[in-house]
Amino acid sequence: MKRLTLPAAATSMVLLFSALPSWANEKVTVAWLPIMQTTAFYIAMHDKLFEKAGIDINAVKFENPNQIIDSLVSGQADVGAPGSAAGIAVLAESRFPGTFKVFGLQGGSIKYHRINDGLIVAKDSSIKSFADLKGKNMGQLPGIQWRTLARYMVRQSGLDPDKDVHMQDIATGLQVPSVVSGSVDATLSLEPVGSIAVADGEAKRALTNPAETLIADPFYSGVSLLTTKFIKERPETAKKVVAVLDESTRLANERFDQYRPVIADFTPIKPDQLPLVAQPYLRAWKDIDAEDIHSYQALVDVFEKKAC
Repeated sequence: MKRLTLPAAATSMVLLFSALPSWANEKVTVAWLPIMQTTAFYIAMHDKLFEKAGIDINAVKFENPNQIIDSLVSGQADVGAPGSAAGIAVLAESRFPGTFKVFGLQGGSIKYHRINDGLIVAKDSSIKSFADLKGKNMGQLPGIQWRTLARYMVRQSGLDPDKDVHMQDIATGLQVPSVVSGSVDATLSLEPVGSIAVADGEAKRALTNPAETLIADPFYSGVSLLTTKFIKERPETAKKVVAVLDESTRLANERFDQYRPVIADFTPIKPDQLPLVAQPYLRAWKDIDAEDIHSYQALVDVFEKKAC
C-alpha cells in the first residue's frame, strides 16, 4: 500500500513562488462550498480583493465536498477555496500524486477556543460520549471524509463501528431535526449546526470539538488548494490568489464580528442566526507552522489507516 502523504509541500511552494514572471488580469475558476470554513473566500469576494489584485474570479459553488476535489482533478477548477475537504484531498492525492498544493488550513481548536465540530444529542439525552452510543444510531455528514472520521472516533472510544453503532449519512440541514425527532440518537456535526441547536434549546452538545480531542488539536477538516497545473502554467496568478486569501484570512481572524453579515450572503445561515455561529480557526499560508503540519499529518494518518 502506497503511504499517503501531505499534499502540502511547504518548501516546494516557496521555491515555486520565487523569481516568478509578472502576469495579471487572468480568469481563475474557484470551487467552493457554502460552509463556515470558507469565510475567508466570502470576505475576499465581498471586499473585491481579487479584482483589486487583477484577477477575475469564476466562482463555482458545490454542495458536496467530493465535487470540489473532482473539479480540481479534472482540471475544471484551478483553486479549491478554503473549506475544501482535507481528507478527500488526501485520498485524491494518493491516487493522483502531485495534483494539489495546500496553502491554507481551516478547522477548530480547543486550546485556541474555536469550535469546529460536536456530538449533538437531544436536550434530555443521557449520552455524554461516543462510548455511550453502543446499540444506538448516529448520523454524520454524507461522504467519505466524515464517515471515515466518525468511524475512527467511535473506534477510538472503544466501540466497533461495524457492530456497536448504527451509522448513517445525514445532510447538514436534517441533522438537528433527526436528533430532536428521535430518528437518530446523536449526530457528529460541523458548525454552525451545534451553535444553532444549542441556541434553539432543542438539542445540546454532548461533546464539543471531539475531533480535536481524539485526533489532533488544532484539527483541520478544511484546506485551501491550488492545482499544480495552475501553479506551473500561471505561477504569478497563483501567487496573487494565495496573497489575496492570506489577507482575507487575516481579516476573518481579526474582524470576525464585523464580517458576520457577509456569511449570510454565501451560506444558508439566516441573518438572525449570525450572532450564534462560532468563529472557525483559520490559518493562512504565511502563518502555517510546525504545529499545523503536525495536526494535518494526524488527519492524513487517519485516512492512511483506512486505506491500509
